[in-house]
Amino acid sequence: MASNEQITGTHEAPQIIALFGPTGVGKTAIAVALGRLLRAKGEDPVAVSADALQVYIGLETLTGVASPAERAALEHRMISFLPLDATFSAGEYAKLAHAEIDALLAAGRRPIVVGGTGLYLRAALADLDLRPAPREGARERWTAQLEQHGPQALHAELARRAPWAAEEIDPSNARRTIRALETLEAGELEPPQGPSQLWSDELRHPTLLAGVTMERETLYARIDARVEQIVAAGAKEEVRRAHAAGTSETARKALGFDELLAGDVETMKRRTRNYARRQLAWMRKLAGVQSIDVTGREPAAVAEEILDSAGA
Repeated sequence: MASNEQITGTHEAPQIIALFGPTGVGKTAIAVALGRLLRAKGEDPVAVSADALQVYIGLETLTGVASPAERAALEHRMISFLPLDATFSAGEYAKLAHAEIDALLAAGRRPIVVGGTGLYLRAALADLDLRPAPREGARERWTAQLEQHGPQALHAELARRAPWAAEEIDPSNARRTIRALETLEAGELEPPQGPSQLWSDELRHPTLLAGVTMERETLYARIDARVEQIVAAGAKEEVRRAHAAGTSETARKALGFDELLAGDVETMKRRTRNYARRQLAWMRKLAGVQSIDVTGREPAAVAEEILDSAGA
């Protein structure tokens, strides 16, 4: 088991507990169990979501926001506060998350940062130089170029203008290519200087970072079952209502949004499994992460191990 110094990158005991892991692994249940254990020790914990899409009002079923019972067991912040037509960025999230976390610590409360969006988790815990919003009209212009010429042509344009940026992006990843071109136009895309901030061990506060994993086939079975549960709980109807009301480009990125609009549950399952693989790849790169295999274990037992690591 890792020591506190290994986990936090500092000699100080962790003030924050952060949970990261793939979708379907059971992060919320573990956070709720942590909350119960911390309250039994006289602490006052609060969960802070680090999820890019749980911020939207009206997509709670699709994005897996903590249930009313879970929120009654552990207060959750940074969920369901944005209208569906609003755009949102990691930079905007970071400002709000830092304010939440700092206020909780100042009040003597314990933040439990819970997330499956790697960039948002790092944005909550560290000071990152995040890229600004694109100039007005830039995204629409590049999207039109994408529709006319395809993703390979856009990637070639990026390679001509900023080859070092193009090297980091799959030519078929149109979304990342467009974002890089937008940022380049805004004068904010520069060659990297030194190690990436994303993978450094520099944090705003001493933090225990627990990465929860699960045996791959068990995880995939849980993901498929979870998708079925989401659909049974009314996610198709939720997505149709959101679409009719007008969703922003950001909100439409919610995993399964387009698939459920098309009634394609099997594709949603496949995309969710693929997303879980990317989340696990993120976890392997995170500095100071303590990996915990939760296969076949109850949330309370996992929470006990995390608290033992934190010295709480």
